[in-house]
This record gives sequence, C-alpha cells and structure tokens, in this order.
Amino acid sequence: MIFYGDDSPIAALATPPGQGALAVIRTSGKNAIELLADHFSAPQKLKAAAGNTVVYGWMLGKNRVRLDEALVSVYRAPKSYTGEDGADISCHGGYAVVQAALETLHEAGFRDALPGEFTFRAFMNGKLDLTRAESVMEIVSAKTGKAHAGAVRRLSGDLESEIRAIKEKLVRVLAGVELFLDYSEDEFMEVGADERSGMLPERELAREVLADLRELAASFRIEKLYQEGALVVIAGRPNAGKSSLFNRLVKEDRALVAESPGTTRDWLEAWIAVEGIPVRLADTAGIWDSSDAVEKAGIKRGIELIKYADVVLYIVDATVGLAGEDAQFLCSGDIEGKPLIMVWNKSDAAPEMPELPADLPAGVERVSAKTGVGVLSLTARIAEALAGRNAGAERGDRIGVASARQKALIDRAVEQVADALNMADKGETLDIIAPSLREAVDCLGEITGEVSTADILEVMFGSFCVGK
Repeated sequence: MIFYGDDSPIAALATPPGQGALAVIRTSGKNAIELLADHFSAPQKLKAAAGNTVVYGWMLGKNRVRLDEALVSVYRAPKSYTGEDGADISCHGGYAVVQAALETLHEAGFRDALPGEFTFRAFMNGKLDLTRAESVMEIVSAKTGKAHAGAVRRLSGDLESEIRAIKEKLVRVLAGVELFLDYSEDEFMEVGADERSGMLPERELAREVLADLRELAASFRIEKLYQEGALVVIAGRPNAGKSSLFNRLVKEDRALVAESPGTTRDWLEAWIAVEGIPVRLADTAGIWDSSDAVEKAGIKRGIELIKYADVVLYIVDATVGLAGEDAQFLCSGDIEGKPLIMVWNKSDAAPEMPELPADLPAGVERVSAKTGVGVLSLTARIAEALAGRNAGAERGDRIGVASARQKALIDRAVEQVADALNMADKGETLDIIAPSLREAVDCLGEITGEVSTADILEVMFGSFCVGK
C-alpha cells in the first residue's frame, strides 16, 4: 500500500484527459530526471540540463521506438515546486500518446502520483505552508475572478502572514504567563497569592488577539460564498417571464420561451457570476393549479428546490398584476426564512406600479427581461442578499479564511483565548489559565502546518486532484 511521505519517483497527467492540442505530464522524486533520460532521445543533454531550462527531444518506448516529440522542462532541487528534482513533459494531447508516455514512465520506475502528492511534497519540503497548499485547489476550482483573486492572495502568503502575526501576539501573552510561572517563587515573592489570582500579563494584548481571531472567523462566510457559490431559484406563475429572465441572466437562450403555459416542466439550471459571486441559477416550472400530471410533478420539484435556495426570485407579470396565487405563495411556508426578491417583470409594457399589500415581502425590483431594463439593479440586489450589504467591508483589504479546516481551528483558538480571559476575570491562577493559551497557540500552528499529524495531512491532500 502506497502512503504519502516517501521520495520515490512519481508521475501524473496534470492536464485534463482526452483529446487536446497539448498535454503535460508531471514527474518528481529521487532520480526522476535520470530515469526519464533513459527513455528520451537526448539522454545526456537532459541529464546535464540546468534547472529551469527546457530540452527538446522525443519520448521513446520499448526498443527505443519514438512515441512523440516533446519539450521537457527541467527543475532541480531545491528550486522546484516540490523541492525535489523533477520534470514536466509537454507532448501532444491525444489519448493514445499520453497513455503510451505514462506506460513508458511506469516501465522506467515511476509510480502513479497520489491525489495532491506533488503539493504534499512541496509542503513537506518547506516550499508551502498549509494555507498556501490549500489555496492551490482553490485556484483550480475558482468559478469567478473574485474567487480566483482571493485564492491567489492566499497562495502568495497573505493569510499565512496574518495568522503568524496573530500567533506572535498570542505567544507574547503566553510567554508572560510562562515567565511569571517559572520565576514567581524567586523574583515575585512580594506578590501575594491573592494578588496573583486572576493576574494575566498582557491582558489587553490577549483581548486584541481575541478580536482579531473573531474577525478572521467571520470572514469565512463571505470567502466560502465566493469559492462555493449559492443557489438562486426563479419561481412564479406560468407566463410571468421566468424563463425569459433566466435567459437574460445567463446571457444565452437556454430555456424555451413560449406563450402557452406549462412550457417549463422541470427546473433548468446554469452557473453565472453575480458581482464576483458564483451563482447556480435555477428556472422552475410555473406555480399554478395544473391538471397535467407531468406538470404537477415539475411544480412539486420546483417547490422542493426552493427549500435549498439561498435566495428566491419571485416573478410577477406586471401586465397581469398580483394574482391570488402569487399572494398565497409569497405568504406560504415554502419560503419562510428565505431571502426573497419580488421581481415585477414586463415593466416596459406596464409602467404603472400598483400599491401592494402590506404583508408581502418588502422591496420590489422592476425589470424587463425582454429589454434588459432593471436587470443590473436586480443583480446588485441579489449580491446584497447573498453577501450582505457591507460584507467584508470591516476588514478592508485584509484576506480571509476559505477552508472549513482553517475555520474550525480558528474557532477553537477563539474558544481557548476567551476561556483564558474569562478565567482571569474570575480570579483563577495562571497555572490554570496557561493550558488554554497553549492550546490556542497550537491551533494557529496547525493552520499553517507547524503542528500537524499524518492522518490530517492525508485527508487534506487526498481531496486534491491527481497531478497537483
């Protein structure tokens, strides 16, 4: 059984499998360049190549049969992604070519890389801390420019720097406690036991650390939103213009639009970006008392989907006005607790806005899915409902946490620092307070990887794609 942590030569396809102009096969590990050279048309040139150089030649199979011409990018330890010797093979992207090249590497002594093993080795060899390692997959999976920008900042070390700055302050607090515990019997005998109770050196600094940690923990919600996205469901009566608005937001004719009711029998979805937020937009069947069994099933599925929505867009036909079925649905339990935006569609054909009942959700967006008027205002409203009016503004340009692992460790650190301060306020002695501070320091160390276990690392890197 293969485990993470050895230095054996590994290889993996780093580009999507299938037909393409080019493919990149990544290699790394002990003697990786020498093993590759034995199956290359210019072996001595490859073995002598300096790091960060490119060598042209042919990949060779059995009996030195040519497989494909290739460019080999050579990397020498320690100035490589993994910190080991390695090479990236750029060849043509046909399935047969890639398979033949990988089989040749296996014969040469390479094994298949485990998921995330290249990045794991980069971490183990001190090239990346854990926050930067996690950001690698964030970049790979980023759906919008804003998600990508945040991931790049974490890869650049911004989060690592912030965590280390907070940890340094917390270590100062703990050092004061440890110093007092170590020397109180000698240098501080004049301080009585009653006076020592509840004494916490650097108490204000500890409160500052607690505030920093709580602020960092709060950043997870918005960072997770930018990374994972949200579900926005379009609902309403038939012919209200749901599919037209869906097409307008998606910017292509994905949903069938027709005058006859019941055209949409099942929900249709597409990913869009709303002010940098990845949004899974779903167009559902019109909600009405249909006698058609198939349509009724589609309506039921749409209502079920609403239960999972982060925001509901309820579309009303402005040329018809608010019908009894609209008011019934808007006041029903199906959307209870859900952020809801009422969209007054076809406003170009019905410029007058009637007075709405007071018990309906406040705030109506007037749009025309046909002309696009009001759509920008609607998307801004969607972003506000998802992210909050001032989400992240209090942190300015500071980076946030984007992984559940980081968030859980910060929450534990918050709990421990808060406990230490509460115990100090209650008059507990420093020998009782100190373990909570040590636990908080360890939590911050685990975020960056200074404190880690094999099980935690294997689970974390096991979620990566092969080739990273």
